[in-house]
Amino acid sequence: MEPHKRFKFSSIDDVRAELERMGIYFPLSDDPGILQQSLQIGKNPIPNRLVVHPMEGCDGNPDGTPAELTRRRYIRFAEGGAGLVWFEATAIVAEGRANPRQLLITKDTLKDLRALLKESINAAVNKNGSNRKPYTVIQLTHSGRYSRPISKPRPIIAAANPYLDEKIAAQKLIITDAQLEELEDQYVEAALLAAEIGFDAVDIKSCHRYLISELLGAHTREGPYGGSFENRTRFLLNIIAKIRKKLSDAIDVTVRMNAYDGIPYPYGWGVDPQDDRRVDLSEPIRLVKLLRDMDVKLMNISSGNPYYNPHIGRPYDFGPYMPKENPLYGVERMLKIACDIQKAVPEIAIVATGFSWLREFGVACAAGGIHEGWFQLAGFGRQSFAYPNFAVDIINTGTLQRKKCCIACGKCSEMMRLDGVTGCVIQDAEVYRPIYKKLTEGKPSLVGKEVADHV
Repeated sequence: MEPHKRFKFSSIDDVRAELERMGIYFPLSDDPGILQQSLQIGKNPIPNRLVVHPMEGCDGNPDGTPAELTRRRYIRFAEGGAGLVWFEATAIVAEGRANPRQLLITKDTLKDLRALLKESINAAVNKNGSNRKPYTVIQLTHSGRYSRPISKPRPIIAAANPYLDEKIAAQKLIITDAQLEELEDQYVEAALLAAEIGFDAVDIKSCHRYLISELLGAHTREGPYGGSFENRTRFLLNIIAKIRKKLSDAIDVTVRMNAYDGIPYPYGWGVDPQDDRRVDLSEPIRLVKLLRDMDVKLMNISSGNPYYNPHIGRPYDFGPYMPKENPLYGVERMLKIACDIQKAVPEIAIVATGFSWLREFGVACAAGGIHEGWFQLAGFGRQSFAYPNFAVDIINTGTLQRKKCCIACGKCSEMMRLDGVTGCVIQDAEVYRPIYKKLTEGKPSLVGKEVADHV
C-alpha cells in the first residue's frame, strides 16, 4: 500500500498512467455523452445520470424545519441540473437527530418540507426547462450512537463496539427490542409523510454507522435484532415490508447502504473476518438481493464512518489525520464495491460514489463506469457543496472547470465537527468563510498552508 499523496494531475492521461503504475484499475472514458441519458426508476424518470448525494448542511431551525441556508442550498442543487437530488438525512424522531439543526420529518414540519421541495423543483424547471425536473429522494434517518438532539450527545446504541464506544457506558445505552419495534412503525409514518409531501422516493438510511448501519454489523447483539444475518437485517427489511404494505407503490423505496465499514470483525459489516482492510461483500450482496426481491429498484452505495475512518468514504488531501493509503486506492475501492454489487444485482440501479477527489476527471470516471456497466448513476457529494451547478456544466460542455472544483480540503466536515453549519469554505467563501473563521478562531488548523492561505 502506497502512502498518501495529494492530487497533482494535469490531464486524464496522467490519471491513467498513475493507475497503471500502481497496478489498479477503474474505467475512464473520453465520451461523457452517456451521462445525459435518462433512466426510469419506478413510475418516474431520472432525466440524467448525475446525482447530488445527501449532503447534510446542519443548517435547519431548532424545530426541524428548513432555514434560509437550507433553502439556498437546495435551490442551488436543483438549479445545478442533476437528474437526481437526494435530500439530506432527515430524522424520523426528535431524539434521533444528529445535531440540534438537523431536519425533522413530522406532521409539524410537513408544510415547510413541502415548500422546500416545491421551491427546489420549481427552481430546477425554471432554470433548466421542464425536461430537467429532478427525481427526488428524502433520506430518513435515526442517528443512533451519534444522536445529539440538544447541545450534548445522547447516544442510542445498537451494540457495544470497542472501536467506537470510547468513554461511552455502552451497555446502559443499548436500544431495546421493543424500542426498535416501535421505531419500525415510526419509519413507516415518516414515509407516509414523505409521500404526502411529494417526494419520488424515501431512502431508509443504512450507512455510516448510524442506527440501521450499526444493526447490520451487530454480530455481538443478542435477541431478534442481532447475531445472525437474518436478525441483523430484520429491522431494515421489516421497515420496507411495512412501507410496502401501507403505501403500496405510492412512493419508491431506496436504500443508501454501507457495503464496507472498515471496522474489524465482529464489529464491522462487509469486512473480511481475518483482515478488516479487505472487503467481503458476501453479506451486503445477500442483503441487496433480498431488497431486489422487495422491489427496491435504486440503491446508493457508500463505505466507512466519518467519525472513525473518514478517508474510507471521502478520499481527501487534508483532513483530521493523514491516512496511510494513496487516495486513488480509496477511489478504486469504492468504485469496485459499486461494480461488484451492480453486476451481482443488475435489476437495481446502483449509484456509485468516489468522484469528487478526482476533480474534473471525475467526469471521465463517471462516464467510464456507466459505459462499462460498473454502476448506473454517479453521485457527487462534496463536489455539490463546492460546485452546485456541476451537472449543468457536464451536460453542456462535457467537463468541469478545475477552478470551481472541490479541493478535498475537509473544511466542510471540519465545520460540522465544530458544531457549525456546513458548506464550501473555498468555493462559496462569501457565505461560509466568515462562519469557518468564527468556528476556528483560536483553534489549531487541521490543514496545510496551501489551504490555510485560502481561508
